[in-house]
Amino acid sequence: MSLASLLHRLARPGLVTAALAAGALVLTTTSATAAPALTQISADPYTNSTSRHATEVEPDTFSYGSTIVSAFQVGRFTDGGASNVGFATSRDGGATWTRGFLPGITTQAGGTFQRVSDASVTYDAKHNVWLISSIPITSSVSVPEVYTSRSTDGGLTWSNPVVTATGSSLDKNWIVCDNTATSAFYGNCYTEYDNNGDSDRIKMTTSSDGGLTWGASKNTGNNATGLGGQPVVQPNGTVVVPIANASETAIRAFTSANGGSSWTSATTVATVSTFTVGGSLRSGPLPSAEIDSAGKVYVVWQDCRFRASGGSCTSNDIVMATTTNGTTWSAVTRIPIDATTSTVDHFIPGLAVDPATSGGTAHLALTYYYHPVANCTASTCALDVGYVSSTNGGSTWTTPTQLAGPMTHSWLASTTQGTMVGDYISTSFSGGTAHPVFAVATAPSGSSFNEAMYTPAAGLTAAAGTAAVTPATARDNAFSARLAAIAYVQWLANGGTEGGEDSP
Repeated sequence: MSLASLLHRLARPGLVTAALAAGALVLTTTSATAAPALTQISADPYTNSTSRHATEVEPDTFSYGSTIVSAFQVGRFTDGGASNVGFATSRDGGATWTRGFLPGITTQAGGTFQRVSDASVTYDAKHNVWLISSIPITSSVSVPEVYTSRSTDGGLTWSNPVVTATGSSLDKNWIVCDNTATSAFYGNCYTEYDNNGDSDRIKMTTSSDGGLTWGASKNTGNNATGLGGQPVVQPNGTVVVPIANASETAIRAFTSANGGSSWTSATTVATVSTFTVGGSLRSGPLPSAEIDSAGKVYVVWQDCRFRASGGSCTSNDIVMATTTNGTTWSAVTRIPIDATTSTVDHFIPGLAVDPATSGGTAHLALTYYYHPVANCTASTCALDVGYVSSTNGGSTWTTPTQLAGPMTHSWLASTTQGTMVGDYISTSFSGGTAHPVFAVATAPSGSSFNEAMYTPAAGLTAAAGTAAVTPATARDNAFSARLAAIAYVQWLANGGTEGGEDSP
């Protein structure tokens, strides 16, 4: 297919405790409010010479009632995976935390695999069990299985893992459960992953017994490919799965209304255009998805369609699209963290929606990383963590708060795809306040890194804010489609396969 044809098709509609003590958390944007105190909730204890210590990256979180559980990679390998998956659990709404590491997966904790990656956490209310999904990896970076670890004591201790799915080269898993007691599928849990050995074919598998056993993996109705899906479950039991396509040039979505017996075809939510984050930081336009109490789904990702200059991007915004049924989506809107004329680049978002709110009064909290100056190098980039919120369903947002930074890229774990804080981060509400978890790094001590998991010492309040979202114009969307087409052509020229988070 010619580039012109691609452009035409894609243009169609539809298509830091130590840091705080050292005074390192200095404001780097004039509009940001003062940084809150942070609590370190975990640290890398391992000493194996094959991975980078002390490093922790890529957290997910989930909350239910006053319990918050986070899971993340610990001891990152340069070419994929980590020495283990760590967890940090709060039973009192984020006031105190219990930390630990999953047993029975890697050789660091009684298992047989050299590495593990891609931690995702959820809670199954029907069976009163917490679940962490992960992918074990052999020393040759072959990824043969998806695992599920279970906790029946509120996330304080965890079982040896059970096999969720098998394959040859699996990637980017995510887990969720149906926690609505009136749903016909109450107690079903769903794991999404992709088969990188099959062009990132999207797979879904279902458990109805608290994650003890899992059904056969199923494709979407059109055998779609993609990665980075984040399934959510509506109160009526419908599962909605926003996901990036395999070339990360579009956000797509598919659904199941029958408890995972079958899945619809994946359709396009929006094309994606991205600015390459400076300093070789590992980052991509993977979605972060959340749902309110009425079943409205919110999806955010990094995108540069609002920052076009001279036919190219100058930096990324965080943008959002919503749906009430998983098939019809709103127009893309820009979350107004700062002016489009600013030099700030925003990326790696972690969105939360307060599950006690909905619709026009839904409380949203967004945590993200940013460079105050987008046009920077590995030696000059200053990496920060920011936070904004909304109490009207995302119509208006607060001015940003700087949560951490600035960090130098050389303080971060190195990977074959750039220095790393995570391909995703996460935020969850508990007791009406937001609790993000993210990686914060300070200067290494000799050959040892200081990159660990942190959260604000107190929950962050969601506020109304006055900065209104910006809808994308036809020009913005046409620009996005053109850039997506160019990126797709480049992807095809490179063999037409996504490398995957932990592929060789």
